[in-house]
Amino acid sequence: MENVAGKNGRSPSRVLKVLLRNRLAVLGMIIIVLLVLGAVFAPLIAPYDYARQRLDRGYETSSKDFWLGTDEYGRDVFSRIVYGARISLAVGFLTVGIALSMGILVGVSAGYYGGKMGGVLMRLMDILLAMPSILLAIAIAASLGPGLFNLMVAVGISNIPRYARIARGSVLSIREMEYIEAAKAVGSSDLRILTRHVVPNCMAPLIVQATLGIASAILNAAALSFIGLGVQPPFPEWGAMLSEGRQFIRELPHLTIFPGLAIMFTILGFNFLGDGLRDALDPKLRR
Repeated sequence: MENVAGKNGRSPSRVLKVLLRNRLAVLGMIIIVLLVLGAVFAPLIAPYDYARQRLDRGYETSSKDFWLGTDEYGRDVFSRIVYGARISLAVGFLTVGIALSMGILVGVSAGYYGGKMGGVLMRLMDILLAMPSILLAIAIAASLGPGLFNLMVAVGISNIPRYARIARGSVLSIREMEYIEAAKAVGSSDLRILTRHVVPNCMAPLIVQATLGIASAILNAAALSFIGLGVQPPFPEWGAMLSEGRQFIRELPHLTIFPGLAIMFTILGFNFLGDGLRDALDPKLRR
C-alpha cells in the first residue's frame, strides 16, 4: 500500500533538509539541545546544590562566587535555574505526551467511526476548548491540589481538545483515501488500518502542534507555579522562582530577570522549531 507520507514528499531526509535551511528552526534546535544538555548534566554544571541555604549570604548580586546572585535564603540562583530546566522540560514533554495520546485516541475514534459516540466526544472537546487552556488548568489544579504530578495532569488535560480536533480533521480526509478502501477490501482489521495507515499519516500536524504545545505547557506550568498551584518549594521551578522574587523586583531584579529569561528562551526555542517543522511538513508552505 502506498504511504501518503511518501506521496507528499515528507520523507525524514527531505524534512530534515528543509528544516536545516530555516535559520530560526536551527536556532530553536540549538536552544533546545542546550537546555536538554543542561538538564541532564545539571549536577556537573551547577556549582552548588539548588536547595543549599546560606542565610548569611542572602540577597547578593552577581559575583565570582554566585554568577547570578543569591535569593533570600542564600541559594545560588544560577544553580536553581539549571536544575529548574529539569522540571520545566519534564513538565513540557510529559504533559504534551498526556494530551497527545488522549487527543489521538479521542480524535481518531471520533473521525474514523463517527456516529453518535463520535459526536458526543467532539461536543465534549468543544466544551473544553471553549475555555482558555490556562483557566481550565487552574480549575483542575485547584481541585487536585498543588504538586508536580497534579500540575502535569492539569496542564495535560487542558490541552487534550487541541490534539483531538487536529486528529479528527486529519482522519476525516484520510479515511476516504483509496489505500484505506484497498486495505478494507483485502480484509484488514480496523485496528491494523488505524495503526498502519491512519495514525501514521495524520501525525505531521500533530507533531507540529506537539512541538508548539511544549512551549505553551511550560508557560502554563510556570503560571500555575507562580500563583502557588504548581511545583512547591524547595524545588526550583522557574515560575515559582518568579513568584518568590517579585516582592524584591525593584531592589533585587536578578531574582526575576534570570528565571524570566530562562522561560522566554525556552519558549522561543520550541516555537522556532515548531514553525520550522510546520513549514517542512506542509508542502503548501514550502518556498
